[in-house]
Amino acid sequence: MRILAIESSARAASVAVTRDGALVAQYFQSSALTHSRTLLKMAENILADIELGLKDIDAVAVARGPGSFTGVRIGVAAAKGLCWGGDIPVIGVSTLEAMAWQGAFPGERVICSVMDARREQIYNAKFRYGDGTLRRLCQDRAIALEELVAEAKNDELPYFFVGDGARLCYNRFLEEGLTAFLPPEPMLMQTAWGVAMAARDKTPEPAFDLEPNYLRLSQAERERLEKSKSN
Repeated sequence: MRILAIESSARAASVAVTRDGALVAQYFQSSALTHSRTLLKMAENILADIELGLKDIDAVAVARGPGSFTGVRIGVAAAKGLCWGGDIPVIGVSTLEAMAWQGAFPGERVICSVMDARREQIYNAKFRYGDGTLRRLCQDRAIALEELVAEAKNDELPYFFVGDGARLCYNRFLEEGLTAFLPPEPMLMQTAWGVAMAARDKTPEPAFDLEPNYLRLSQAERERLEKSKSN
């Protein structure tokens, strides 16, 4: 199965092509440019460089959240556009599951995916890796960092952090005397390769059915809800 994967849920943008789980090509950039300017261009260029067209792609995989509201919307919209243009199905995956693949190598550890959700919260999910697969330890969630610290105090295994909130959590764990690890810089951020890996065991669906998963309301929606309650 040949997958075109895209990731735009945080600052970095990434596009990859895999075939039966093997990475064929990946483009990655972490710049100040908005994903609306770069993502589709990256997809077009990567296909051209490996001499493939949309007709050669079996499915488009995309990180559908959680993450930046704008970034997730752009990624989902780009995936839908590619699928409609090529008449191919889509696979939406958890951003947190996709980034956990950055820490998927043998070892006794909790792979802890974390994104800075602001408002004193993190987006988080925990995994264990073995036999070539990831096993979930909890569902995607928006929690306070102190809740994660409290959980870790009851765990026997060290935590291996990935994601744009990794350093924040790592530093807090060290303050609490907890064992934690950070990967090298290129492995911190989520990538389209991780999206493709997370999509391997999932069933493609029509692009029309793909929806973002934000985990919580946007600031504008929260303000509108609070205003309606006060009226």
